[in-house]
Amino acid sequence: MVVAYGASGLAFASWVSRLPAIRDGLDLTPGNIGLLLLCMTLGSFISVSASGLIVLRLGSKRTIRTGSIMVGCGLAIAGFGTSVLATPVAVAIGLAIIGLGTASWNTASNVEGAAVERAVGRHIMPRLHGAFSLGTVAGAGLGAWAASFSLPVFWHLAAAGAVVAVSVTTAATWFRADVTPIEGERKYVPDHFEDPSTGPLPILTPGSGQGEGSEVPLDNKRKIAQAWRDRRTLLIGVMVLGLALAEGAAGDWVALALADGHGQTDAAGAAGYGLFVTFMTIGRFAGTLVLDRFGRVPVMRWCAALAVFGLGLFVFAPVPWLAFVALAIWGLGASLGFPVGMSAAADDPAKAAARVSVVSTIGYGAFLCGPPLLGLLAEHVGILHSLLAVMVMLVVSFLLSPVARKIP
Repeated sequence: MVVAYGASGLAFASWVSRLPAIRDGLDLTPGNIGLLLLCMTLGSFISVSASGLIVLRLGSKRTIRTGSIMVGCGLAIAGFGTSVLATPVAVAIGLAIIGLGTASWNTASNVEGAAVERAVGRHIMPRLHGAFSLGTVAGAGLGAWAASFSLPVFWHLAAAGAVVAVSVTTAATWFRADVTPIEGERKYVPDHFEDPSTGPLPILTPGSGQGEGSEVPLDNKRKIAQAWRDRRTLLIGVMVLGLALAEGAAGDWVALALADGHGQTDAAGAAGYGLFVTFMTIGRFAGTLVLDRFGRVPVMRWCAALAVFGLGLFVFAPVPWLAFVALAIWGLGASLGFPVGMSAAADDPAKAAARVSVVSTIGYGAFLCGPPLLGLLAEHVGILHSLLAVMVMLVVSFLLSPVARKIP
């Protein structure tokens, strides 16, 4: 699981850290970049909307493997479109493929991670998401190095894509098969029944063999529909939404905001994003101890408050060095939104898979839709001031933090 989370972070940070180079290579305006990101958003939203059914149908192991291969191909296509073809259309196709692969992959990782957390009986989701952050730190560092040496975007993203696809498909060999029945989720059907005239006859069900017995899933669509009607699940999703938007906005716009808003170089912009994810990683690895001591609700309140303060300081920093300090605070604030949201959604093990998929869908909706919309807003108010829109949802996250309280 650590490899799956880390590789997802590496893939994300690899193309995000090269956004300034993609912008320069294709001569794009902030609005054009927003439209490019919207292509990824559409692919991701289609994928994440169906992710619950995909994971319940294929299992988390096969979903993660397939998603990583799609992301690796998408990175290579996006790089090829920038450095070789020099056309936004090819980059848009690559980003759309990345979105299609990433969303279901990440939902499957959260479902699997929540199951492991329930099994060990303690908070581990922050550390798994910390592995994602370590991947983003590595990706941002490599991106800054590639930018400083003017490495073509194609070679950088193609190499990153190959590492992601190979590492995850290899690591998945050791994943536990996700067929362990949970009460209320599966029913057992015998392989044979007794017919008075002909004797034992096999019962053949889709995907079953002739072993000792086979499991037939209950109606997956019904389970997902019930999760979407659950009030606590939806409120957890909205709480995650604000903090996910803070994380996603940083990922897509910090490098450009430092370059255009604070007059820094492209390499400094990539390094700034690396600083953000470094402190987000620190927050996630420290999160296990903090959550065990103080509980989910106080920690969520502090996270939302720190994110608001750091974001405001970044926008209005009078000198560049203060903007880098603000990124550290912002990163700490955004660190625990997703891990805590996934844990809270999985409190009831019988309904965990469906509810985690719903919260993931809502959270990734903000993570994916917000940044492109910020690009369109930046056309009118500038990149820095467009980030102030994120504060509204962070205040909502602060107010909704009690919904994360653990269910006995």
